[in-house]
Amino acid sequence: MSSEAEPQLGASATGREWAGLAVLALPTFLLALDLSVLFLALPHLSADLGPSSTQWLWITDIYGFMVAGFLLTMGGLGDRIGRRKLLLIGATAFAVASVLAAYSDSAVMLIATRALLGVAGATLMPCALALIRTMFTDTAQRSMAIGMWMSSFLLGAALGPLIGGLLLEWFWWGSVFLLAVPVMALLLIVGPMVLPESRDADAPRIDLLSIVLSLAAILPVIYGSKELAVDGVGLPALIAIAIGLASGVVFVRRQNKLLHPLIDLRLFSSRTFSTALAGQVLIGVIFSGIALFLTQYLQVVKGLSPLQTGLWLLVPSLVMIVGSLASPVVAQKIRPGYVVGAGLIVTATGGVVLTAVGPESGLALIITGFTLAYFGGGPIAVLATDLIVNSAPPEKAGSASAISETGAELGFAMGVATLGSVGAAVYQSQMGDLGTAVPADAAAKAQESIGAAASAAGELPAASSQVLFDTAREAFSSAVSVIGGVSAVIAVGLAVVISLMLRHVRLGDGQEGGDAQAAKDSGSMDDLAEQPN
Repeated sequence: MSSEAEPQLGASATGREWAGLAVLALPTFLLALDLSVLFLALPHLSADLGPSSTQWLWITDIYGFMVAGFLLTMGGLGDRIGRRKLLLIGATAFAVASVLAAYSDSAVMLIATRALLGVAGATLMPCALALIRTMFTDTAQRSMAIGMWMSSFLLGAALGPLIGGLLLEWFWWGSVFLLAVPVMALLLIVGPMVLPESRDADAPRIDLLSIVLSLAAILPVIYGSKELAVDGVGLPALIAIAIGLASGVVFVRRQNKLLHPLIDLRLFSSRTFSTALAGQVLIGVIFSGIALFLTQYLQVVKGLSPLQTGLWLLVPSLVMIVGSLASPVVAQKIRPGYVVGAGLIVTATGGVVLTAVGPESGLALIITGFTLAYFGGGPIAVLATDLIVNSAPPEKAGSASAISETGAELGFAMGVATLGSVGAAVYQSQMGDLGTAVPADAAAKAQESIGAAASAAGELPAASSQVLFDTAREAFSSAVSVIGGVSAVIAVGLAVVISLMLRHVRLGDGQEGGDAQAAKDSGSMDDLAEQPN
């Protein structure tokens, strides 16, 4: 590896390194904040742009899928051209795409700019983490630095609703995207002064075909799933899913043949790795699905302002941080599989509480369900990364970390896509026939989303407006209830699987210490056979 002004191995960090850490925390904070403020803005942009139900889902999740699809690629590109260089390029692209998103005048334009944001965003996390590893060569200081860097992500998630609420209270929905501009400008100005350049002179070539195949496997399946949920069984949806599955098969075969694959599939032979990664993906599905619907429920159904919504959402966000920070301490005494399993039961309880949500439900019921769901998911959100990295051989720790980040982003995007499609289908089915009380064009518009229904109701006479809005509130409340139930089922199933599959694993176990011990205790020699000599 070559680098410029790179600290000597084992040397204590200087003020420049700590200043560099503060700079690297900026894009991490922004990425977490960007995810949460969008949900608050959905009712406003829906009323302005009038997206269809399918476009509405693409607006919310195309960003996550593009980040997940390009994380591994951007990590490899940073190794080749320089991590600082790619970080600054990505920051510039992110700022430009944010401005374009803020001033989008159609749903299609917003989807396209959100996709560009995803590609640019994929450069930020892997480059930042790689630079931290370069800057902090003392092991203890590096652990502290990574912990502080991850804390910036949690802080962004917690403050996102509040900051977004303040902006939406005074400005239009595009203002939430413009948050990125001053943050990225500061990164571009200060970054070259405090961040060293580093690259891997021996980094392998990036396999472009693998990148194309990975996206061809994910996006058509998601598109087809959305269409099936919203419009029912149709030939275009089935063809899209078939194309995605076929691309996935080709992708897997190619990875098995490449000397330097985009994803090292041998890592998945580890029981601990696969189980923790699956848990990380599925908790992202639950988190994003619940947040997507409850942020809109609080604003449209309950009539809270964006600022009021942001203040209420601080409660589950802060409680999740408490659960996340406490779980590693508890897992030192109780095996992490049991800690995660117990937390998921709490998450399931929150989902069950949300099944009771109706249009007249009090805020106490809603926030209680939201808070339980988030608090219970805190342990797996933190412990999964430790289990994933430690279950891989030391020389594969970088690949395991990249896959972990990809899994987290993919889970978040899948939650919006899958649970979002389920909720949209429930909402549309509940709208039904509004009869002659509501004009046909207003009824058709209202079926697209709860935000569109609120907008359409505002243009009608009082009697028709009341019928339309009451029906929409009831339909959306039913969607929230179903999402709570589905989340509870996922959480219970995941709790059982993780508690059983990881019951022998201790926090800090390496590959041999985790999977080998599990194989020994269960009497299986097959698991032992996969361990290195």
